[in-house]
Amino acid sequence: MKITLILLALKIWSELQLTAADPGAGLRTWDRFSKLPYPGDKAFLYDTFPDNFLWAVGTAAYQVEGAWEKDGKGKSIWDTFTRGGNRIVRGDVGSDSYHNIPGDLRALQQLGVSHYRFSLSWPRIFPNGSRSSYNEKGADYYKTLIRGLKEIKVQPVVTLYHWDLPDNLQTRFGGWNNSILVDLFKEYADFCFKTFGADVKYWITIDNPFVVAWHGYGTGVVAPGIKNDSDLPFRVGHNLLKAHAAAWHLYDERYRVSQGGRVSMALASHWIKPSRTRQENRKACQCSLDFVLGWFARPLFVDGDYPPCMKRNLTHRLPSFSETEKAYIRHTADFFALSHGPALSFLINDSLRFGQTEDLDLRMLLYWVNEEYNNPPIFVVESGWFVSGNTKTKDAKHMYYLKRFIMETLKSIRFDKVNVIGYTAWSLLDGFEWYREYGIRRGLYYVDFNTPDLKREPKTSAIFYSKLIEKNGFPQLPENRPAQGVFPCNFAWGVAANSIQVETTPTQFADPSIYIWNISGNGELKKLEGTQVLPLRRARHCADYATIRQQVSEVRRIHVSHFHFSLNWSSIVPTGHASEANDTLLGYYHCFVSELQRANITPVVTLWHHTGKISSLPIPMEANGGWQSTETVRAFAEYARLCFRRLGAHVKLWITLNEPNEEGLGYEVGHQLLRAHALAWRVYDKEFRQVQGGKVSLVLHMDWVEPAFSFNREDVAPANRVLDFRVGWFAEPIFGSGDYPPVMRSWLQQRNPIDLFNYHLPTFSEEDRHLIKGTYDFFALSHFTTSMAYDEVEDKYTFKDKFEVQLISDVTWIMSPRRNSPVVPWGLRKALNWVNSRYKDVPIYVMGNGVQEDTARFKDSLRVYYLYNYINEALKAYTLDRVNLQGYFAYALNDQRDPGFGLYGHVQDEVIVKSSLTHYRNIIDHNGFPEHGSPPQHCPRVTQHCPGCHVLAKRPVVGFLSLVGLGILITLGLTIYYATKRHK
Repeated sequence: MKITLILLALKIWSELQLTAADPGAGLRTWDRFSKLPYPGDKAFLYDTFPDNFLWAVGTAAYQVEGAWEKDGKGKSIWDTFTRGGNRIVRGDVGSDSYHNIPGDLRALQQLGVSHYRFSLSWPRIFPNGSRSSYNEKGADYYKTLIRGLKEIKVQPVVTLYHWDLPDNLQTRFGGWNNSILVDLFKEYADFCFKTFGADVKYWITIDNPFVVAWHGYGTGVVAPGIKNDSDLPFRVGHNLLKAHAAAWHLYDERYRVSQGGRVSMALASHWIKPSRTRQENRKACQCSLDFVLGWFARPLFVDGDYPPCMKRNLTHRLPSFSETEKAYIRHTADFFALSHGPALSFLINDSLRFGQTEDLDLRMLLYWVNEEYNNPPIFVVESGWFVSGNTKTKDAKHMYYLKRFIMETLKSIRFDKVNVIGYTAWSLLDGFEWYREYGIRRGLYYVDFNTPDLKREPKTSAIFYSKLIEKNGFPQLPENRPAQGVFPCNFAWGVAANSIQVETTPTQFADPSIYIWNISGNGELKKLEGTQVLPLRRARHCADYATIRQQVSEVRRIHVSHFHFSLNWSSIVPTGHASEANDTLLGYYHCFVSELQRANITPVVTLWHHTGKISSLPIPMEANGGWQSTETVRAFAEYARLCFRRLGAHVKLWITLNEPNEEGLGYEVGHQLLRAHALAWRVYDKEFRQVQGGKVSLVLHMDWVEPAFSFNREDVAPANRVLDFRVGWFAEPIFGSGDYPPVMRSWLQQRNPIDLFNYHLPTFSEEDRHLIKGTYDFFALSHFTTSMAYDEVEDKYTFKDKFEVQLISDVTWIMSPRRNSPVVPWGLRKALNWVNSRYKDVPIYVMGNGVQEDTARFKDSLRVYYLYNYINEALKAYTLDRVNLQGYFAYALNDQRDPGFGLYGHVQDEVIVKSSLTHYRNIIDHNGFPEHGSPPQHCPRVTQHCPGCHVLAKRPVVGFLSLVGLGILITLGLTIYYATKRHK
């Protein structure tokens, strides 16, 4: 007896625990995720799912079955709805799954899923909605389908009602507004459990009751299209909950023991984030979720009643449950069936957002459900995205959204400890997409609706999903792990800036005022009014420039060995004639590079930096045709000669042109830029190299372009084409054949048969080819981000007509504040390998690599992450791929000259050292990423330049006598000076 009482007490206590699910606990979600480490928490997770994870794909009857009046099927509300108003598109045929069970089974086998979610059509089984109208042929269709699933070892997940109510029940009773449907649905459920239940372990009673109630009986967007009663959705929702509870209790009482299945209701939700970081905004988000998801989830999983937020806002408009009804409804779900995707996301009214911002974060939604409803097992029964109706088999957008949602599910399991038991990709086939009709496609399999047999063909998303299921997630590959090792001792560590601060008047002795130093008081300097010193007649020294001292000090603090900056051609030679150069400015630049060298920092100097829409040419040249004029090309060579002559003693690395391969410049301008670079290089090679011993090249902008998918050889062609046009355009004439890439020339000839698009590519003369080919000493590139390419139009705004490619980003990548600039570290490694494979063993410098971040963020965690991972990928290219990498330059020095990119920030006149600078310096000090516990790398110390030291080393006697002689002369001079002074 005591044991029985103890067991009873334990049972009551456990039920109380389940009941007390701490409603409102989901409010912690936004606070928790705001404190997770950024951007590390956003990084892709390489891991696998639990061994027993359920991989599924789904469909809905009206979307795919077709045969709308075949074999005794009755009309549904969708058959009527699509024939009303001005609608001409219907789901009468859909994907014709009714006549193609073998085709659907083949598709399921190819995917390798463990479960298939499909819905039964109520009017196909009971044409008028009641058991008295039973249609045997309709039931036989589903028996055949379930039998076929059993043969291929795929478990069915069966939905009783997915929006296609028998039209007779809508016409006769007013549909779900009438409580009589509770009993009719129970009767229909009873037949389905009894007929199919022996082979079904997962049942969904009703799909997405929010859409049924709100959009079917409120906005009128979906069938039955009623929109004249603002309170009607809440009455409909009330009856849907009762109908579900009736079906659940029926299964629990009559079928659970013998069939061993589980029953739930598929609840859809959006995700919402606070528009401001205040508690009231988070409460508004909580209320938004309560109105959409909590409307049905709280009665099922908590207390059988509606959320308090709904009660407060709706008062009498919201029906109420009696205590008996509450007890009957609560806990009538064996798992949480969650639906997420375009069926609801970004489709709710503004009033239901409560002034907050909608988002697509499945991970946060899963965590919220877990917290709000006491850690239920969650089966994601619908998830995915869509592509346009014109897209065929290359559905990259859908594929990458699937990847994102599955990765977020994996993080939810591994990081957040949420009990997610399965994931369902939506959908198996293209079909009729409800109110969007055939305007979008969501299938993993493409259906050609224009062919008689509605041919099915796997899309890229199907291939991706099948591979993912095969691997049970995203197992980590060796190339995804951080590398350990160091760069060579002579590796060039640098920082880059577009320009430097120029001060043509020295500030060291610019103030003629006289001051008194108040030594005994506060130590302040007091200016004597009305008195000035005579002008100082002394030669200027480079140390007199305060701006030079400050900038060199800032560079030196980073511990870099090199500093890359650009000269201003239009300021040095305002008229365009090198003979009329600004000598004062040249003197300043000379001081800057000499002071860098004194600080043991190697200057890397760019002659011309492309600045986008703002011209950086001397004004007379810009007015005379700019770079299209051969006069500009010749003038650039003279300007280069001037700079080499005046600055070359201190500059050992020259860049002629920085990022000239900008698409907007055009091919004619590009042709002239190549000639200008070559002329400048030849000038240095013939006139200065032997004496100065420097090296010259140009910097090409090279963001990586990855194939959006690479399941066959044809998939890589679009990405290669873009790289040829963007990088090969300049690289091939200089580093390769001396001509433009063959792909580039043939493609433009094909695209421009009658010269309508101005795609003309100039031809090199033999003289030009000889002039340009081989004009390099190293390959320098700037790299910031990566994009993906494929040859199908999805978004006309990001489709590149010239290349006939669609450019996209993987939505799992970390996004930076800069538009279309995601953080993709491995793109740098691929870019370096591309150069190395094309131009074997060429020395390579990464002359610019950085990310834009809010200038107010001095703890710039995104840049810290960026630098660490990009440099690590550069190390992999050097150590694993044998790329001849000579140097790496972080971009940029400070926010003043390059806003948002700087390692230094500024608040008014104060210079702020950002976190990224400290981390970058640490990498430099270790020369990479040495293994823990490994002995330190031994590199010979670089000694300061010492004129004459070689004499002491090679001829010690001569050197010693020279020093003695110098000492005697100095002593003699001092003796004469003081003797003369004493005499006077």
